[in-house]
Amino acid sequence: MSTTPTTPSTLQSIGVAMFAVADQDAAIAFYLEKLGFELRNDTTFGEDGAMRWVEVAPPGSVARLALNPPMGGKVGGSTIGVETPDVPAEHARLAALGLDVGPTPQAVPGAPLLFMMLDPDGNHIAVVEAPPAA
Repeated sequence: MSTTPTTPSTLQSIGVAMFAVADQDAAIAFYLEKLGFELRNDTTFGEDGAMRWVEVAPPGSVARLALNPPMGGKVGGSTIGVETPDVPAEHARLAALGLDVGPTPQAVPGAPLLFMMLDPDGNHIAVVEAPPAA
């Protein structure tokens, strides 16, 4: 379904998703050491540099994941999907690292092959089979 907006927009893509995390350094370690992401940004800002903006992403990804302190006191509960050309191999790799990735992924008619996991703060990560190249 496609509709024409009633007013022009300058929005072009989804660039940054955000997860609330309890400890930004621990979250950076998880995403870099376990998932193989890259650190894209780690800067302080605000009054006396009291706040910190952290972004991680899979190598080659345009979209980034910001790891933020919780606003409102709660961590976790958000969800992202990351793509891989080989869901079973990534499932096996992460399981070998000791992560709880659940049972071996099974194909379900009408949906891509995927499995779900949690980061240490309770954010959901869907590891989804990348669509075939056009």
